[in-house]
Amino acid sequence: MIRIAGLFKSFGPKVVLYGVDLEIRTGETMVVIGQSGSGKSVLLKHLIGILAPDAGTIEIDGLEVTRLRGDARQAATRKFGMLFQGAALFDSMTVAQNVAFGLERYMDLRPDEVAARVADSLEKVGLRGIDGLMPHELSGGMKKRVGLARAIAYQPEIMLYDEPSTGIDPIRADAINELVILLQREMRVTSVVITHDMVSASKVADRIAMLYEGRIVALGTPSEIRDSDNAVVQQFIHGRAEGPIRNW
Repeated sequence: MIRIAGLFKSFGPKVVLYGVDLEIRTGETMVVIGQSGSGKSVLLKHLIGILAPDAGTIEIDGLEVTRLRGDARQAATRKFGMLFQGAALFDSMTVAQNVAFGLERYMDLRPDEVAARVADSLEKVGLRGIDGLMPHELSGGMKKRVGLARAIAYQPEIMLYDEPSTGIDPIRADAINELVILLQREMRVTSVVITHDMVSASKVADRIAMLYEGRIVALGTPSEIRDSDNAVVQQFIHGRAEGPIRNW
């Protein structure tokens, strides 16, 4: 579904991605782990076209998308649904209006079709009956689920999750993990999860890739990553201060 080859990205003198190569299979959940500031979110922004690479290519379902522009690029990005790290809800809109926002703006649907999609999406994330609430009336976990409902309302082929367990307690984080697994099974989407939470990574991943110093340095199933002999991987997954990864 997704093939990333030789991806480079710099911001001024700082090189963030240094030749990333990664293939993500159709229907799998790929989790990308790494330190804060390692380039995980930068990689995600390249997938959805917010950033353009300095070099390298990204293919989505066989189509090379990095050089597409205008309507062609927008059509490619509509394959994606995205759960942002902070849910990114509009404070002045109700839950229903937030979930419907993209549907009304980018899709040619009748009002009753929009309402049906909103209801179905909220049902999928376990939030029936909160359509009229405002974001400030929601808990952190509920905001995440509303953001997820908005993402799946598009009925995307690919779901992107940017730190889905960040900012919520472990119980609510596990509920989000369960939703990631459920939606992958029910909707048969290809999923890419960015996280530094190893509990979440091990639970939802089919495969895990570790990003370090701008490259993928390890790739495998959760058990293969856990048993890796790579010192960088072992330091990260066990949260050790001492090791090859610099602390500051």
